[in-house]
Amino acid sequence: MKLEEKVRAVESLFETLSEELNTFQAHAGFSCATGCGKCCEKPGIQASPLEFLPWALQCFLEGKAEETLEALSNTSVEICHNYKMLSLENSTGRCTAYKHRGLVCRLFGYAAQRAKNNKLQLISCKLLKQSENFSKAAVSINNGLSVPVFSDYYLRLAQIDFGMGRKILPINKAMKLALEEVLHYYSYRPVPRNWKRVA
Repeated sequence: MKLEEKVRAVESLFETLSEELNTFQAHAGFSCATGCGKCCEKPGIQASPLEFLPWALQCFLEGKAEETLEALSNTSVEICHNYKMLSLENSTGRCTAYKHRGLVCRLFGYAAQRAKNNKLQLISCKLLKQSENFSKAAVSINNGLSVPVFSDYYLRLAQIDFGMGRKILPINKAMKLALEEVLHYYSYRPVPRNWKRVA
């Protein structure tokens, strides 16, 4: 599969997830506060290189791949490279690549994992868990309310490219590998013309 086809497949998966998340959020009735970046400030977030392939291609097309790769190669910071803190006082911040954020970023807060008893457990932050609607949604998902499930989406991601999709690394290392994949791919191939994102 060509790299562009992989990117389109990942973006298509993101579109499917977006529709499922919109449906879930409409029924669940809770959402993140505007400008909150607490989850992004957490060190140790892990991701696969494949989920950042669309972001890496975008960096390449904007002529920023080499400088971003160098920055990622020379950092020991464990917080996502794309997250920029705006205020130390109230932990506000923003993602500088929101449209191209990874799967883990899209799932966190509004997706579930399967517990040992096969019940679904919402994975979220402390702030969202304080919401009364969060507690109601947590009960509702085990009574039939449809919710995205982490493992299901990561299995679907791996079906696009097993090697890149199943490799789970610290987020900045995952982004670094995605950039290396794009740079290597286009080192002997023409740059795609008229590239347009699906989403």
